[in-house]
Amino acid sequence: MALSVLLGGCARLSTLFAVTPPPDQQIDRQQQAMVTRLKNLVEPELQDNLNVTLPALRKSLADQSNKAAKFKRNLVLRTLADPWDGLAALEQAGLLASTAAESGVEGLPAVIDILEGGMDRTGASFAPLTFPVTLASEELLTFLTDVLEQAYQDREQALRHLSPQDREFLFSHARPLVEQFTPQITPPAHLAEAEAAVTYATLLMQQVDYGSLITAAQRLARLGNRKFLQQLEIALQHRKPVAQSIPGITGDILLIQQTSYGLLVIGGYGPNTYDLDRGAALIIDLGGNDSYRGVIGASPNSDLGNSIVIDLSGNDTYQPAPLGLATGRAGIGIVIDQRGDDTYRLTPGSGGVGLAGLGILYDGEGHDVYEGSRFTQGAAFGGFGLLVDRAGDDRYTSYGYALGFGGPLGVGALIDVAGHDAYECGGRYPSAYNETEAPHARPQDPSFQYDCFGLGTGAGLRVFSKQPAQRAQSLAGGWGLLIDLAGRDRYRSANFSQGHGYFFGVGVKLDLAGDDEHQAARYGHGSAAHFGVGLTIDYQGKDRYGSRGPFYNGGTAWDGSVALAVDGGSDSDFYDLPTSTGLGMADLGGWGLFIEEGGADQYAISRGLGLGADTSVGAFLDLEGRDDYSSVPSAKAGARPERLNRRTYLENQGSLFIDR
Repeated sequence: MALSVLLGGCARLSTLFAVTPPPDQQIDRQQQAMVTRLKNLVEPELQDNLNVTLPALRKSLADQSNKAAKFKRNLVLRTLADPWDGLAALEQAGLLASTAAESGVEGLPAVIDILEGGMDRTGASFAPLTFPVTLASEELLTFLTDVLEQAYQDREQALRHLSPQDREFLFSHARPLVEQFTPQITPPAHLAEAEAAVTYATLLMQQVDYGSLITAAQRLARLGNRKFLQQLEIALQHRKPVAQSIPGITGDILLIQQTSYGLLVIGGYGPNTYDLDRGAALIIDLGGNDSYRGVIGASPNSDLGNSIVIDLSGNDTYQPAPLGLATGRAGIGIVIDQRGDDTYRLTPGSGGVGLAGLGILYDGEGHDVYEGSRFTQGAAFGGFGLLVDRAGDDRYTSYGYALGFGGPLGVGALIDVAGHDAYECGGRYPSAYNETEAPHARPQDPSFQYDCFGLGTGAGLRVFSKQPAQRAQSLAGGWGLLIDLAGRDRYRSANFSQGHGYFFGVGVKLDLAGDDEHQAARYGHGSAAHFGVGLTIDYQGKDRYGSRGPFYNGGTAWDGSVALAVDGGSDSDFYDLPTSTGLGMADLGGWGLFIEEGGADQYAISRGLGLGADTSVGAFLDLEGRDDYSSVPSAKAGARPERLNRRTYLENQGSLFIDR
């Protein structure tokens, strides 16, 4: 086989060897950036009309020295100190990550660099191994084992300061974090859980060389290179299956190799079953409709710290154990599926989840289904969780803490590059607001509320107490990010979602193109609470926004927070919010802005549209188009509504409504 390729000439041969291919489409995503451009249009209006409240608010937001929360991240503090500057940096990072994801699996190391950089974390400098220029199977396999060895050494370097007991704690305590995490507790209930979470975060910050974990993840992610895998497939396509069997694995197996850092398996073209209870260092499957169960691209114990699974084609089904698929658990977990219509039935802590490690799930082509429970599909606590889907009409569902969720010291991201996609989060965890607002409501009642904390949400762990010693156990939030680059998409979620930041957390949701539907609930569509930062931008398309409410949608900031919601482009959009408040609202020292760039828009909303209370700034700005405010109720009975086309209205010294 190698000889026949060589006879075809050097030019043909060179196309088979592993190099990073150019992106399929060259788009300068930075040209799409909106925040800085809108600042130049909007900030003069804020300064001219809110010249008393705005300076005092900016000073208050910048001073967070008396707020008890461990491990506040610079991306939050920067945005609180200068909202426009910080929001622009968040948008820029999101657009850069989008460009890297568009380039395919080869862009994963860059995505890691960009998003970890937002958390002030960088990988250790390293020279990656050069991809072999050969079709000799033994040389290709040697390359694989050399990469696994280097990643093993990286992890050992990262954890070298930990005692065996601390290593085991980082591994074992990941499970209760996934199962029990909640953004707010009121002592004495669950105070011990908060203290254990602080111990977990402190170990990560003070004794783990996290940069070496980043390096290990980047090394392993390079094994997904399409050219290299094509070389490997050609080299192995006539290899006969081995006679040796492995418990839990059925179908043709072309290679089994036990190494000091775990099992290496290469499966053939037919259907295989991988029922893994002890995990594997590396599984590569060449094709077929395969079934994966158990520990898949994840660590089964604290000794086997790195694991990667690569499936080249087929309509595959993944049914992991808890924390068992693309989960970085004090190490690295990666799953790469190149082609096929795949189904992921995800348990808690699986599906691109980082827990004192990096977990990455990448799906290249096909119409895929991601069914999750909690802490899944791009989620992290003290690590990096990433899900990238490059093509196909996909469906994502979860109950909460998912679809781009960043817990303390975590960055969790979901990036979907192409396709008409559906995202849904909620329906399982009743909200605490039911106790005071709907004490007699049942789950099926319209007034019954659920929490989500997903679709681009960052949240901390807030200990709500009057005792300083207890409040000191609070942990600042991380960064949650959801980016959809193209397609007609549908978003549906419960409370706290779609670009939401909670307790020093950052939530970002970016939809770059398409006619979309955004349905949320309380604290949705670019919102923040308790010193958080929320950003949502829909860059273009004829979009529809809705909410079950009852409060806080579309650029709403509460309690020392910053929030911005933007709909870009010149298409006409519909804001169907008759049972909720919005847009551009703030209270208790918040900075909340809503900006509609253009189009003949329709606003069906009961309350809001530029309202700031209690030393806050709340602003609504529609910059172009003849809009319909006929469904907005009058401020006073019998009076014409002040919110009209070509009108500037100030309800108080912190409220601003502008329609141009």
